[in-house]
Amino acid sequence: MEKIITAAGKNYEILRLLGHGKGGYSYLAKCEGREVVLKQIHHEPCAYYTFGNKIESERNDYQRLKNAGIRIPEMLALDTENERIVKEYIAGDTVFDIVRDRGNADPYLPEVREMAARARAAGLNIDYFPTNFVVRDGLIWYVDYECNGYMDEWNFENWGIKYWSRTPVLPSLRSISGITINCLLRFLCHDASVGAHVREGRRLPCGKVSCKAS
Repeated sequence: MEKIITAAGKNYEILRLLGHGKGGYSYLAKCEGREVVLKQIHHEPCAYYTFGNKIESERNDYQRLKNAGIRIPEMLALDTENERIVKEYIAGDTVFDIVRDRGNADPYLPEVREMAARARAAGLNIDYFPTNFVVRDGLIWYVDYECNGYMDEWNFENWGIKYWSRTPVLPSLRSISGITINCLLRFLCHDASVGAHVREGRRLPCGKVSCKAS
């Protein structure tokens, strides 16, 4: 990635990579003295996920989450031509970090359950995996914009809560600061039910349809 990137007519200085997911690369960037997140959509192949128009999905999901009252970073700019999104940077530890280092995220369970109730009332599931939540000033933020139609199978109580306390695999990830989606997939596949969905081409945690793994 170049050091200076243009999005929606403004130049952004790229400071560092924050994460690489199945939909794009997220960078900490700076513009006009403010730190932000710049997400560059990618089109890398993914053996277990089916995509539509990624940039439009981000736009639509952002609005659905806002309407549902989910605490998310503000979308600051959308560059459809270059497939870049600029959003508010939420500084803080992820719930994954907290679980890994302290053993559980019990103090934040009431908040995530409130989010889950709001999502369900709007007919949505969000991705409850703990890397998608950041704690700032004692409040949790859902920092991904992805959401899908509600399914009991993938709600917080039936799936997400499993990863809000330490599991046997977490200590092996203590040294990882930037976790890629491939690491997360290996982590998720320790859950036999999720591994089966990936292998058999069924729906994944957020409700998206996967492709059969070879």
